[in-house]
Amino acid sequence: MDNITVRTVMAILIDNREQNAPEVQKLLTEYGCYIKTRLGLHEGVPDYCSHSGLIILELVDDEIKHEELCSKLNSLKGVKADLMRLKFD
Repeated sequence: MDNITVRTVMAILIDNREQNAPEVQKLLTEYGCYIKTRLGLHEGVPDYCSHSGLIILELVDDEIKHEELCSKLNSLKGVKADLMRLKFD
């Protein structure tokens, strides 16, 4: 029997983070059962907080739900999401 390792990763770029992040968060909560790992990145120092942010997700389970989440995120103004599937055969 073949042992195939597959990992699905989504990158989400958010512009105007303060305004757009709440809608992104709603979707991430809605699809939370499919998110194994979440990493949020933005520049944040006392004198400056970035207006854009990057979220990296490791997704599990239903690929159809991954596509749905990606599509819904891309429908939001100031949000760009993309999926990547990595595997070893």
